[in-house]
Amino acid sequence: MRPRRPLATALAAALAAGCLGGDAFRFPAAPDPPIRLVGFPSCVALLTELRRAAEPLVGPYGLPGDGPIRSEGRAAAGAAPAAPSPPAYSGTTVHEAGVDEPDQVKTDGRRIVALSQERLLVIDAASRRILHRLPLPGVFTGDLLLSGDRALVIVRDEATGIRGVPRPGRTRLLLVDLAGAPRVLGELSTRAHLVDARQTGTLARIVVRSGPRFGFPTPGMAASSSDIVQDNRRHVRTAPLDAWLPAFEVRTGAAPPRTVRPPCDRVSRPAAYTGTSMLTVLTVDLTGNLRDLAPVSIAAAGDTVYATATSLYIAGAPPLRPGPADGPRPRFDGKRLRPEEQHTDVHRFEVAGPGGRLRHTASGSVPGTLIGQYALSEHDGRLRVATTRLMAAGTGRAESEVTVLERHGSRLAPVGRIGGLGRGEHIYAVRFVGDLGYVVTFRQIDPLYALDLRDPRAPRLTGELKITGYSSHLLPVAPGRLLGVGQDADRTGRPLGVQVSLFDVTGPPRKVAGHQVPGTGSEVESDPHALLYWPPTGLAVVPVTSHREGTGQALVLAVRDGGISLTGTLRHPRGLPIRRALVIGDTLWTISGAGARAHHAGTLATQGWLAFRD
Repeated sequence: MRPRRPLATALAAALAAGCLGGDAFRFPAAPDPPIRLVGFPSCVALLTELRRAAEPLVGPYGLPGDGPIRSEGRAAAGAAPAAPSPPAYSGTTVHEAGVDEPDQVKTDGRRIVALSQERLLVIDAASRRILHRLPLPGVFTGDLLLSGDRALVIVRDEATGIRGVPRPGRTRLLLVDLAGAPRVLGELSTRAHLVDARQTGTLARIVVRSGPRFGFPTPGMAASSSDIVQDNRRHVRTAPLDAWLPAFEVRTGAAPPRTVRPPCDRVSRPAAYTGTSMLTVLTVDLTGNLRDLAPVSIAAAGDTVYATATSLYIAGAPPLRPGPADGPRPRFDGKRLRPEEQHTDVHRFEVAGPGGRLRHTASGSVPGTLIGQYALSEHDGRLRVATTRLMAAGTGRAESEVTVLERHGSRLAPVGRIGGLGRGEHIYAVRFVGDLGYVVTFRQIDPLYALDLRDPRAPRLTGELKITGYSSHLLPVAPGRLLGVGQDADRTGRPLGVQVSLFDVTGPPRKVAGHQVPGTGSEVESDPHALLYWPPTGLAVVPVTSHREGTGQALVLAVRDGGISLTGTLRHPRGLPIRRALVIGDTLWTISGAGARAHHAGTLATQGWLAFRD
């Protein structure tokens, strides 16, 4: 850490005076960029405004941003008898209880559904055998959502761009009936880029991002840059509305394919926008047939999705702002912008109609950038947002803060903020638990900050723990206990290997136990779905991979109130990396790309191996 004065001096004085448990210690709030919600009264108004916003950004190579700029064709495209109640089972590690997230493997306690190498596999948990293998040509990787006898397969197909670099390709949704032999009931295909998805009950919310598609004219050999720009802008001024609105091609049964687009009265925008990016939320009822998608769109950008049972938030850096017609434009990469230009827009959608339809209700903005969905948390109707902000361009100096947003009409307005967290460092993990918050920042030493958010207008710093290494994910495992998964590190900040830590946060945070595996990494560091924690027994499973050999294993840990102990390690054939773990009854399942292995959850004795290939 490299704290700067006089702010570091002020913090030291506050600590010395015992202010951590008393009055709020807050840094002056940075100005928040204004943002408000505006609708389009008609399709004509929508098209006019999109043309007006996009035209100033057109250059000789088309539009900047994340949307392809050359024109392309449109995207190609019974209830079962009641069964006995399943045994107790674990699910995917999720942010909010009751809101499921897409993952490679799903279970309902009776069966395990997994995707592997162009196949969907259905495993009977009781008999420990593969019941069905459904061929899904072209689906090499993907994620699943599950509800009753229906599964939704979510596929992000990446196309190959210049120099072999992947670029956004198609997004596909396949609705699969699992009653009996699995069969595909319907398919949706779009050229919009998949952002993420969430599921509440039988309803899945699919968030995609798209850019306008223009067939810019091919310039003549003698054309000047200025002439090319003017030709491209004339093309934008005459482009139809379909160039902006994403298209979703739906196929169900033997019916002819149909194309769905967001209706104009369900498209809105922030007051400041560029017309180069659009977010769309689709609602898929897993008990239905992909016919009523209820699309709702906003002319904005975003890459992070967070949801509760009644709200869905999309957050991300705003699109590029207009600049000189032929000159370079700033990039929103957190390195080349002035501190006041670094901010994240947050857009809130809520359930407001029959069938769980969503509507866009409010937008707001906070300084800095997010690390992911765990930096967002709704509590008592307010949204807490943790961000990192560079203090001076090109210096690498940063600090982090937590902002509390409250809805005022169509605006998410800041009502409280606490800053000065991790000066010179970046956020590595965030977890909000009720009206408390925990933030991990890291550069050389890992400070774990504890925050009291009971008064949203005056958040307080209540404690700080400095240890070597860092946690990339924090999980509440009991009242006053946090489990952290990340990396051990030396005093210079060099990572040494996977570290699992147990923190007591009943008062100022302190580390009470830990387990390290030198020379390894874990998928949990980038994807918390890889972590299994089973509260009934305190069992935790953390997959790790050796940096040197590339082989994988899963650590089985017993997490108790005062400690962590290694129960054993599990492996798959040929040392293949273990990706996921599940508990069903007294069986612990581990899953890799090659198959699934059953173990006794108490003794870890092997009970069977199921190879995914015939």
